[in-house]
Amino acid sequence: MRKAGIGKSGITSQNEPAAGAPLSMTNLSVNLNKVALLRNARPLTIPSVVKMGELSIAAGAHGLTVHPRPDERHIRRTDVYDLAELLKQHPSIEYNIEGNPLESPFMDIIREVKPDQVTLVPDDPTQNTSDHGWNVAKDADKLKPIVDELNALGCRVSLFMDPDVEQIKRVPELGCDGAASPLVNRIELYTEPYATAYREGKGEVSFAMFIAAAECAQSFGLGVYGGHVLILDNLPLFKTIPNLLEVSIGHALTADALEMGYAGAVKAYLQALKS
Repeated sequence: MRKAGIGKSGITSQNEPAAGAPLSMTNLSVNLNKVALLRNARPLTIPSVVKMGELSIAAGAHGLTVHPRPDERHIRRTDVYDLAELLKQHPSIEYNIEGNPLESPFMDIIREVKPDQVTLVPDDPTQNTSDHGWNVAKDADKLKPIVDELNALGCRVSLFMDPDVEQIKRVPELGCDGAASPLVNRIELYTEPYATAYREGKGEVSFAMFIAAAECAQSFGLGVYGGHVLILDNLPLFKTIPNLLEVSIGHALTADALEMGYAGAVKAYLQALKS
């Protein structure tokens, strides 16, 4: 079982950088879902999710992310456990598990593994992929006891959110930095609107919305990171969000790995975050 609460800095993973403290670099968490999806296309064990996790760590990734769904279309429950075993050998690498806490068996998995971070995502089991954030006003009563339990388990709590300032303003209703339990520590911004606008040559316009969302979250003591549709082309602009803690990237990284090799793709994304 993964020992929860130890982040890359060696301090408890629930703690965020001090307000106003500049980040030396935005962290990269490699999402392994697409590796599992490819493996599941045949009754084989290749490509190995654990092997790609090992390659990611060796290439310099700061964390690993998985999103186990009830139908196990990509990440299987056994993958979650296997990666937890791998990360026992790498205590500085963060383990982020995403999923809908209202769908079984997600919370059972979390109780067993106790990852560093749990990202709560309001996806329906029939969705092809996550495509919207939480409606906090509507879902607060359901989320509060889950957030409270995750805090008791020692997991950092993140909510998958649209870049909607009005919704983000409601997150403190669940508790945030400096508030009484339950406590939400971070939000992950759903980046599809930015990626679409960027492809259409309107990235700067959309980016302003993400800046506003990040500033709103940070004003409440929430850490901010991004995920879902970030690629090498649009990452250099997105990473300029002040104090962006992390990006979680899987689909594009896996696609780029077909040309660059898996370790090469991880290094390319790390370089994009550094430059």
